[in-house]
Amino acid sequence: MHVTPSVASDLLQRYNLRAGRKHGQHFLVDPNTVRKIVRLASIDPDETIVEIGPGIGSLTVALAEAAKRVVAIEIDYEVAEALREMIAGLDNVELLVGDAMSVDLDEPSRLVANLPYNVATPLILHVLDDLPQVRGGLVMVQREVGERWTASPGSKIYGSVSVHIEYRARAEIVAEVPRSVFMPPPKVSSVLVAFERREPPVDVADEAAFFGFVRRAFAHRRKTLRNSLGIGEPGCGIASNARPEDVSLEEYACLFASQ
Repeated sequence: MHVTPSVASDLLQRYNLRAGRKHGQHFLVDPNTVRKIVRLASIDPDETIVEIGPGIGSLTVALAEAAKRVVAIEIDYEVAEALREMIAGLDNVELLVGDAMSVDLDEPSRLVANLPYNVATPLILHVLDDLPQVRGGLVMVQREVGERWTASPGSKIYGSVSVHIEYRARAEIVAEVPRSVFMPPPKVSSVLVAFERREPPVDVADEAAFFGFVRRAFAHRRKTLRNSLGIGEPGCGIASNARPEDVSLEEYACLFASQ
């Protein structure tokens, strides 16, 4: 059974549920959007798909039809009860109730999910840094978040997260999603971001220290890079008056190595 607005309303009423700000919940209730996500995800029938924040199962059911196995991770115990009803009879869906930040995976997989809005960035960084089994995927996030993830040097929204994600993966926005497909509608529109893990294009001696170095650089965006980091002439082909948003991943790696 696919989740339509009427099905969603019935489920939420029977289980006495409401979308919660605590977990950034906005339930997807448009079957056409679900089909679009599955199509753009190019799911192989022999692969395992991980879904973080399945909610009441709108996407879960469609993923189960397309993939060999679905691992759905839901943090909200009350929502998970409604989800169990939706996936009853789907033998290829495993529901894990808990925090995705503490879940480990035991097989190669891809991530296809409508990520909880308030934790989307920590989740994608956790996946990229700590779950190498996840090769790539397609995720729905707020438009401004997706644009920040995929921003290029020189953009006002380019930041430390842009550098971090570029280091781990190739990522791009592949579609827009209107507010109207959710219950309740969020205040902002959404986008679908496709990503594929890759070998880092630069070598750094200490990844954690490098990411911390980049975050420090962006802590004072209005300052020049020299003032933000408290360094002399940056070198590495970086202009002396460059600001943090002007510097590429490769230039940050060079600057980090020279410190």
